[in-house]
Amino acid sequence: MVVRVSGGLVGGGREAGVAVFRGIPFAQPPVGELRFAVPRPVRGWDGVRDATAFGPPPPQAGVFGMDALAGQTPGDDWLTVNVWSPDPGPGAGLPVMVWIHGGAFVFGMSGLPEYDGGRLAREGGVVVVTFNYRVGFEGFGQISGAPANRGLLDQVAALEWVRDNIRAFGGDPDRVTVFGQSAGAGSVASLLAMDRAHGLFRRAVAMSAQGTYFAPELAADIAAACAAELGLPPTADALSAVAPARLSAAADALTAKLADFTGRWGRPAHRSIPFSPVVDGDILPRTPWQALADGHALDVDLLVGHTRDEHRLFGLLDGTLGQITADQAATALRHFAPAPDGPHRYRRAFPAADPNELYERVHADWLFRMPSLHLAEAQAAAGGRAHLSELTWPAPGMGGILGACHGLDVPLVFGNLDRGQPAALLGDAIPQAEAVSAQLRTAWTAFATHGDPGWPAYDPHERLTRLFDTPPSVVPYPEEASRLLWQDHAFPVLRPVGDQGLSAAASDVGGGL
Repeated sequence: MVVRVSGGLVGGGREAGVAVFRGIPFAQPPVGELRFAVPRPVRGWDGVRDATAFGPPPPQAGVFGMDALAGQTPGDDWLTVNVWSPDPGPGAGLPVMVWIHGGAFVFGMSGLPEYDGGRLAREGGVVVVTFNYRVGFEGFGQISGAPANRGLLDQVAALEWVRDNIRAFGGDPDRVTVFGQSAGAGSVASLLAMDRAHGLFRRAVAMSAQGTYFAPELAADIAAACAAELGLPPTADALSAVAPARLSAAADALTAKLADFTGRWGRPAHRSIPFSPVVDGDILPRTPWQALADGHALDVDLLVGHTRDEHRLFGLLDGTLGQITADQAATALRHFAPAPDGPHRYRRAFPAADPNELYERVHADWLFRMPSLHLAEAQAAAGGRAHLSELTWPAPGMGGILGACHGLDVPLVFGNLDRGQPAALLGDAIPQAEAVSAQLRTAWTAFATHGDPGWPAYDPHERLTRLFDTPPSVVPYPEEASRLLWQDHAFPVLRPVGDQGLSAAASDVGGGL
């Protein structure tokens, strides 16, 4: 099957009744003279380019073996898209769903098996697009002589490619929905605030949006420390000669000792978050909450959600699940609970909570749950349309200890219940998982098709929320105690805390830049 795109002809195939094209370049490789640069339009090619294999992923952080996995597909053509279409005729006019993967802004690739778009496209009647973007230092390191937020600019370039080419795959460029989870949802939120992305999508889905946004001075200080690992200044000229794998290793070395920088960088160091979108006043002019509250995305329908037990997966990964002491809980509350007097108010709101529950709640609220909720609230307050959901179905995998944890929604939304790392969360409960998966896939594809996921829009009075569970339900927002604790928090950009330590970050409530 051959299709013409902006660069030339590409040849794909059919799998289980769906046309599939992989590894189509949407920009030139960001290496050599284009290292740390704005993505450039792809150069054309002669003949039919093979589009049956995923392109090589960008350099990865060395977690979960992602760097080794990336090395299995050599090459520097990092910026490629993949398309699944149930009806590739140019006049089909199908809704389009463009997936932005997560990975804490430091790892992730579109070729992971959990992101296979075949089932979602076939059963949902939508064209599914996934793509790679620069992560880690390559995408978000704040260095002199290079634009900020290169990873976000890659995402804009991918959406421009969709606008210009998706008709050839049966998609309607006027019915594009971006959807993402974790850092992917944080990317979706960022796109909502970016002038460069305006008009490139009609709807947006943000699941467990990572709510960390850096001030330029914080991002630059972290980048300088990373460059110092190599004995180099934090400039594009100096770092462009460093092999990408070596630069990723330097970022890993810094990440491994971020705990030593808590008095300098505050919460990101405490949570080992070296890179995030930078509110630079240009590419990303303001935080998503500010942008939505100002009515910047009133023409975009928004669906946001989170899971009930967001933090348990991280507790499992770092060995703290069920092992939190009273001192550790007190420290977490002091660092992350919103001012004023956040620790006391958390204990008062959850009087029966033990140290484990308090620790989980404040981390989940700060990093994912309240940033997601505030997106819906800001959009609704400005007069826009937003829908809210929470995944509450407790996954039985791993003995059921993780509940409805972070990342559980990924295999459910794609319907890939038996492949990829997240599938381990499901265990042997495939019939139950199929039922919840059908709920999510039906809601998400209905939202992409006509803007209605199947329950009322969020409003600041009733706060109706869809719970994905067996059975599903629609109820007032279930995390009301947390909502009240955070209702006056503005989620400002994160700045260096200097000699004041984390106490300054804990009292930082304001409007950002």
